[in-house]
Amino acid sequence: MATLRPALLILLFLTCITGGAYPLLTTALGQWWFHDRANGSLIITDGQLRGSRLIGQSFTSAKYFHGRPSATADSPYNPLASGGSNLAASNPALDDAVRARVAQLHTENPQASGAVPLALVTASASGLDGGLPPQAVRWQIPRVAEARNIPAGTLEALVTEHTERPPVGFIGLPVVNIVALNLALDALKQP
Repeated sequence: MATLRPALLILLFLTCITGGAYPLLTTALGQWWFHDRANGSLIITDGQLRGSRLIGQSFTSAKYFHGRPSATADSPYNPLASGGSNLAASNPALDDAVRARVAQLHTENPQASGAVPLALVTASASGLDGGLPPQAVRWQIPRVAEARNIPAGTLEALVTEHTERPPVGFIGLPVVNIVALNLALDALKQP
């Protein structure tokens, strides 16, 4: 019994620290320093929740820029079913999927020039990626310009405006958040 009491006291102390104090401290610091990200980086337009900057959405209309393919199980960009395709580069199923995506993109974007950017035919590790490299977004400009009857230069400026650059150049690459870009596209005054 003499050894049981100190063990129970240590268990109680560590439970209070790791199960109570630490989660409360990290939650408070997250709310203080990173309020937007700690609450899901929600995009609210005119008082209506439109999505999150962290999770992509499925855009299929020619009037919108399309994001990366989603590898989530039952429906695209389902955060409850997050997961990558887990196909190795040597797997023929991956080659078939990429070939099919390239063919579909060429069909949907007959005006686009150059090779289809890799980010448009491969899923991200989580299947939820909401961003694309700027060159993958620019590749889609002719389709969106034609579908919306908007000059390509206007769309190019919009893409440049929505390109997020890393705070330090060597830490990451520039990305364009597709959800935010498409919401800005909807907010444009049509000619």
